[in-house]
Amino acid sequence: MIDIGLTDEETQFRDSVRAFVDRSVVPNATRWDIAERYPRELFAQAGALGWLGVGFPEEVGGSGGGSVMSAILNAELTRGSAAIALGLYVHSTLATAAIYHLGCAEQKARYLPPALAGRKVGCWGYAEPGAGADISRVRTRARREGSEYVLSGAKIYITNATFADFMVIVAVTEPGQGLKGMSLFVVEPDMPGVAVGAPFRKLGMGASEMAEITFADTRVPQDNRLGPEHTGFIAALKVLSLGRVASAATAVGLGRAALEEALCYTSARMQGDKPITDHQFVRFTLADMATRIEAAWRLTLHAARQVDAGGEFDCAAAMAKLFATETCTHVCERALHLCGAQGYMRESNAQRFYRDCKVLELGEGTSEIQRETIFRHIGR
Repeated sequence: MIDIGLTDEETQFRDSVRAFVDRSVVPNATRWDIAERYPRELFAQAGALGWLGVGFPEEVGGSGGGSVMSAILNAELTRGSAAIALGLYVHSTLATAAIYHLGCAEQKARYLPPALAGRKVGCWGYAEPGAGADISRVRTRARREGSEYVLSGAKIYITNATFADFMVIVAVTEPGQGLKGMSLFVVEPDMPGVAVGAPFRKLGMGASEMAEITFADTRVPQDNRLGPEHTGFIAALKVLSLGRVASAATAVGLGRAALEEALCYTSARMQGDKPITDHQFVRFTLADMATRIEAAWRLTLHAARQVDAGGEFDCAAAMAKLFATETCTHVCERALHLCGAQGYMRESNAQRFYRDCKVLELGEGTSEIQRETIFRHIGR
């Protein structure tokens, strides 16, 4: 597919990421998926290429660029493996970005250089066994004792948890106050009382590693708190909204991969002496898939450019995330259908895309949450 509207710099960046993905990710993606283990060396490789620093200014060790560059990076990485893109995204767009946007000078100096270089990996800890979209259900508590906080509770479904070097954790510091009583902390896994469970077995995103983290009276220095006490999570919400643009880009990349797989298979699959693309149903299905992906990409780029322009982007990001992720699910299902029995085999790309796609509708706010966000903007 041809990207319309990218600058020369953006096009060159896309091409460089695409070349790396085709050379180093695509040939290994199925093997990584079946092994259910994240290739840690990719963090250092991405850091050396400057990709972990996309969206971060050069003065803190970043590579510059903004949301459009990040969207391009996520889309291209996901063409190779959605699970690989997810691990890098959680590290950069959530954990590292929280430190950059909310951290003091000392915190940035301590964590950003190794994180942006890929020498240290981060994870983002918000979800809990009883708290997903309902923020009021967060139960992890950070109790102030002198110059320390004592953390007690658990986080679940945390990507990169099994090998993270630092964790950005959301905890309640003032019970009963909802958003106005929640703070963020940087926790290191070797702090006493921190325990990380075994990786979960998942339907999709096999190569990503996700686990539960528990805190049993873990003492965290107050210098590890990010942003203001009690309202640090509120300050982080705008940062988290950026994740919706990244999620939309990820969905576009996965949808493109599924379309390419379906195009390749249907062009080569012969029925009699003709490829099955001679059937109008096949051609029309592929055409509809391509059209939806193109529309999703344009919504994503629109939202990303609004972010880079410094304007209001919540509604645009919600629209992009909603449409792109639901499009991705549709396209991946159609791709598997077109690839038939071959696509259903465990070693095929089509079945991996199909297993990977659904979680994109759930993370960074479900489709229902995106629709609520959109209505709040159009209904006022």
